[in-house]
Amino acid sequence: MAFTHLHVHTEYSLLDGSAKISELVSRAKELGFDSLAITDHGVMYGAIYFYRECLKQGIKPIIGCEVYVSPGSRFDREAGANDERYYHLILLAENNQGYRNLSKIVSKGFTEGFYYKPRVDKEILKEYHEGIICLSACLQGEVAFYLRRRLYDEAKKVALEYRDIFGEGNYFLEMQDHGLSDDTIVNTDLMRMSQETGIELVCTNDSHYVRAEDWEAHDILLCIQTNSLVSDENRMRYEGGQYYLKSEEEMRKLFPYAGQALENTHKIAERCNVDIVFGEQKIPKYQVPEGFGGAYQYLVYLCVNGLNERYNLTINVEDIYDRVIGSIEEPAGGEASENRDELRRMDETAGSRVVEAIRKEYINDDTSDRDKELIERLLYELETIKNMGYVDYFLIVWDFINYAKEHGIGVGPGRGSAAGSIVSYALKITNIDPIRYSLIFERFLNPERVSMPDIDVDFEPEGRQRVIDYVTEKYGEEKVVQIVTFGTLAARNCIRDVGRTLNVPLKKVDMVAKSIPGTPGMTIEKALSESPDFKKFYNEDEEIK
Repeated sequence: MAFTHLHVHTEYSLLDGSAKISELVSRAKELGFDSLAITDHGVMYGAIYFYRECLKQGIKPIIGCEVYVSPGSRFDREAGANDERYYHLILLAENNQGYRNLSKIVSKGFTEGFYYKPRVDKEILKEYHEGIICLSACLQGEVAFYLRRRLYDEAKKVALEYRDIFGEGNYFLEMQDHGLSDDTIVNTDLMRMSQETGIELVCTNDSHYVRAEDWEAHDILLCIQTNSLVSDENRMRYEGGQYYLKSEEEMRKLFPYAGQALENTHKIAERCNVDIVFGEQKIPKYQVPEGFGGAYQYLVYLCVNGLNERYNLTINVEDIYDRVIGSIEEPAGGEASENRDELRRMDETAGSRVVEAIRKEYINDDTSDRDKELIERLLYELETIKNMGYVDYFLIVWDFINYAKEHGIGVGPGRGSAAGSIVSYALKITNIDPIRYSLIFERFLNPERVSMPDIDVDFEPEGRQRVIDYVTEKYGEEKVVQIVTFGTLAARNCIRDVGRTLNVPLKKVDMVAKSIPGTPGMTIEKALSESPDFKKFYNEDEEIK
């Protein structure tokens, strides 16, 4: 293969791309491609899923994004005409540094430049250009914007500006042919521009769905996005049905005059080598108060005192600390030492000695069965947390919950598997007694199945942002993110939305939708096998089918 698709949208170009990643990668494999890019609009939601799926199917993944570039500053909020609010631009990560920079660029689009779309600007591109290969994008790109208006000199000036931003050999002029008259105009001028500037060309297809026959389903998806009917004349549409993952043969037929531009796509693919490492835990370090040699010592101290309070025990943890901690020699350089591993080892050693001292002094023949169970459970959980590397995690969660309570922000009692941890209960992360309700710690943290702990915490809506702001200020905005969730159309809603775009009578749509079982996770495929009424509609009515 001497061609690689470098302009590809997936289902994560929300309500704009309809290509499911698994099907897209399978189709690329079927067509004989050895590499494939993902360039969703303004986001990198699907990058990890795409990366893993490509590796699974033996295809080289190229991580990219089609970003929105503001005509001026990303901070401007002046509304222009639709095609002047932002321009499209393809960015591809050439290496790990490029992947990190691409992630920063996309994040800045949301946190600093969001206006209709997550926009970036040339200032951001200049700051984070290293390790990134740039393509001029589709007809909505800035270069094409001027070429479509017969402003060749302006387009050329913009192209040279992007070349200066990304560096010689890292910026390419992008030709596409979807059968539109503007494609011919733009491509002719791009070839001229390439000759005059030395900027090389590439050929791409603006793929938004997997196969040619998927165009109609994609068109309906666009109608759902824009709240339009398929029959509406002046609606958003992708004319011509050419926005699918084409074979190399199809691309060569489209561009018989641009063999080098086609081959340049594969040369770019060979340059793009991103290696994403999974399984690394990058938890911020909790700053313990003076008097404690490290995070584990502090966690043990808090938990033992919390156990005393929760269960009316009398473990004298201060006395044990005075006797045990004082006997441990500090590494060379003391607390100021740069030997972090040695300091951590010292901290864990000290904490473990405290744990053993508690076990020896407070678990004996005079200890009640109840107290033995409580102390053993706490010490077991503490050592498990230490061995799995989650000491800082628990302190961080304890700290922001403690902040919320001190500032009058309502906190939920706890839910999920974290309620099975006596450490969580002792720290008042949760307010559910795991001993009383016989809850199992291993459902939360299992030493034999290493995975990040997941503590679900509910805050009252009015105070939630204050807690987020507190954590962001304490650990830095680069270490705090919120988790996105994606909603999908359930089978019944899918029928209703598609029926609306096709202008099918509401009564008929409602009748069909109600024939689909309301079981969670129900799909159209399942409904055909499980609902005789729905299957009958499908088999007997062409409009419904």
